[in-house]
Amino acid sequence: MAKNSEFKYEIKEHIATLSTNEKGWSKELNLISWNDREPVFDIRTWDAEHKHMGKGITLTEEEVRILGKVLG
Repeated sequence: MAKNSEFKYEIKEHIATLSTNEKGWSKELNLISWNDREPVFDIRTWDAEHKHMGKGITLTEEEVRILGKVLG
């Protein structure tokens, strides 16, 4: 579990790496628990050690289902 001065997070499951840029940061889909809450699906960029992150988006399981239908 990692802790930031404002929040903590735990990557419960790494689902996929969507891309990696020239600086080594990866855009990933993970299942993450933020501040000890129920895990949510999360898409964002991470450094190689998962200590620093970029802006991202979190989705509930229902939102992931809807997104899958829209993209499918």
